[in-house]
Amino acid sequence: MSPKPISPEEARRRKIVGVNAETVTNVTSTDFPGHHPGEDHEWSLEKFSQNFEIQFHKNDSHDASFSLIGIDASIANAFRRIMIAEIPTLAIEYVFVHNNTSIVQDEVLAARLGLVPLTACLSGLNWLQFYKKPATQDGDEEGDDRDPAADNNTVVLKLYVKCEWRGAEGVKSGEADPEKLYINSSVYAKQITFEPTGRQNKEFPEPDGYVRPVNPEILLAKMRPGQVIDLDMHCIKGIGADHAKFSPVATATYRLLPTIDIVKPIVGDDARKFARCFPKGVIGLEDVTEEECETGRELEGMAGEKKAVVRNTFKDTVSRECLRHEEFQGKVKLGRVRDHFIFSVESTGQFDSDYLFLESVKTLRAKCSRLKRQFANVMR
Repeated sequence: MSPKPISPEEARRRKIVGVNAETVTNVTSTDFPGHHPGEDHEWSLEKFSQNFEIQFHKNDSHDASFSLIGIDASIANAFRRIMIAEIPTLAIEYVFVHNNTSIVQDEVLAARLGLVPLTACLSGLNWLQFYKKPATQDGDEEGDDRDPAADNNTVVLKLYVKCEWRGAEGVKSGEADPEKLYINSSVYAKQITFEPTGRQNKEFPEPDGYVRPVNPEILLAKMRPGQVIDLDMHCIKGIGADHAKFSPVATATYRLLPTIDIVKPIVGDDARKFARCFPKGVIGLEDVTEEECETGRELEGMAGEKKAVVRNTFKDTVSRECLRHEEFQGKVKLGRVRDHFIFSVESTGQFDSDYLFLESVKTLRAKCSRLKRQFANVMR
């Protein structure tokens, strides 16, 4: 028995998640996404290539927005989770405090330093290898199988800041601003210096290739005359699954594309009110034409009146405000497209946002290859 073809209306219904005043409908999927009993849904690369689409909406270095169209939620969520937790980055892991007489405790200062996002040349970051931490055991703080710190797995940063009086020269009487009274009253990330060793001089060329904070104006501590901060920092590669400081993204989220279907005409003052229920640019106003008056009974005699039309659903936040008003009951349907994912990726600065997505694709592909090999070994 040949599979039954489905109508365009049924295909659209399956793709739309209904958004009602107090409920959300058509949210469940089938046991095998995209498959329905009695229908031919055999997967093929050619068919997938025809349906899959990528649209870029914004592509700044640290902020990207793009759409993935034609994939299942499990794949889209895999990309999001990989970007958050599985792309290696460089961060401060060990802090060796030689002297700290500031008011900030050693452990608090170390925690603040660890969260400072770093950047460097991409080739150097890819050249670095993972540092294998010691496997500590009871009564053995050092462990037996750790890698020694080397130029290819550890980056050394230094911070030495001493606060001193600026002196009476150039300071007005009664001045209370510590920035004018003292030298180094505030400790900023820009005062962290990179100490290259071995091959790091070649892999991290100066000045733009040096390991440095992404934002040099991050405030680390405040000091007063006589106080000193002197410490060394060892940076290693890690992933966000181990600690949030290794996560390369500040945010990595997606949302489904909203849909707005005006099933009955909304004209006149109601159209203007309807437009105010949505963010600017989502709903537009157009004049009712003579042809529409002749073909549509509901628009008879309304030529020249303003009617509501959908302009750009991408800007909609699906607030459901229009569903609160009685005059719009039965005239509009809200929803979201099930397989249209609008990603928003904000990088912490170590990598460009679009690069992070490409890395997530590589990571997922490597996982699939590894799983495929394991299946092959089981079948032997």
